[in-house]
Amino acid sequence: MTVQTTLETTLQNAWTRRGPLACLLWPLAQLHAGAVVLRRWLYQQGILKSWRADVPVIVIGNVVAGGAGKTPLVMALVKHLQATGRQPGVVSRGYGRQGDNTDSCLEVLPQLPASLCGDEPLLIRQRTGAPVFVARRRIDAVRALLAAHPQTDLIICDDGLQHHALQRDLNIAVFDERGVGNGWLLPAGPLREAWPPTDSPKQRSGPQSVASIDLLLHTGQTAAFAGFQSRRALADNAIAADGTLVPLDILKGEALVAVAAIASPEAFFSMLHQRGLTLAHCIPLPDHDNLDAAPLWQAGQQGMRVLCTEKDAVKLFARYPDAGQQLLAVPLVFTPEPGFMQAFDARLNALLPPLSH
Repeated sequence: MTVQTTLETTLQNAWTRRGPLACLLWPLAQLHAGAVVLRRWLYQQGILKSWRADVPVIVIGNVVAGGAGKTPLVMALVKHLQATGRQPGVVSRGYGRQGDNTDSCLEVLPQLPASLCGDEPLLIRQRTGAPVFVARRRIDAVRALLAAHPQTDLIICDDGLQHHALQRDLNIAVFDERGVGNGWLLPAGPLREAWPPTDSPKQRSGPQSVASIDLLLHTGQTAAFAGFQSRRALADNAIAADGTLVPLDILKGEALVAVAAIASPEAFFSMLHQRGLTLAHCIPLPDHDNLDAAPLWQAGQQGMRVLCTEKDAVKLFARYPDAGQQLLAVPLVFTPEPGFMQAFDARLNALLPPLSH
């Protein structure tokens, strides 16, 4: 375990309660809170400038540090919009990009290495076919996407609730089982900004340049507090690099290795156990890990198949193109409750003219 991983684990544990370490960090959290309030005020007063795109912008983000299930929701909404005839595009900062081009604006193409564009943007592009652009400044990504794909009629921003430079029309916040943790701001707690928010959609007028939450969705197995909920389950079939489907049921009784470099690896392992699979080894790794430490060669020597998430597969399939059915990705089926989708459609209909058929 690396020093970074140990530190992240220590902080995650501290953020669950208002214990000694959290209390020690509380003064720093007050400085963070002051900086957040000042920055929001500067945007509200127009001292810091924000930019508005020519099409509606929907931001899907979280108020807590770490992953909370944004990307599955992004993909679910993109597919929903495509099914209704809309042409959405997606922008992201491309967390985890490596090399000399991390600040550049880039269109994500299906065969790009994840190291150039980030694993989540690549997964979104492969799963949905929608245009995806990454850039350090989300404004640059939006401009480039609209220039390259002028038929795009709305933008979904993967993360960015706190990115006030980009005006948005709809803010969606996601929470997992952690909820708001101990309720304190970073670094004493997991919050990036105060919760509950001090403003509401009813109190604002005009386009949004600062964050306020329009819709809230719980993405974990259990809801931490009131709000819309979603269902997460593993697909019935795992997928090999060549697209071959392997039913999970035929894997029962095998000794398997599970690898996960996501925000909550244990959630993936638990769902595999619930499907009746036998995991001889579980390898939890930090979110967005480059997976160099994943001992797939050891598993191959022992004749065991390796199961991973789809997010990890965008890296592993490229690294092990000849693994065949020894390396399988297990997709996640993510389904927001009908009430959430109805509320989303109602807000979308207020933003966009009806489609002509």
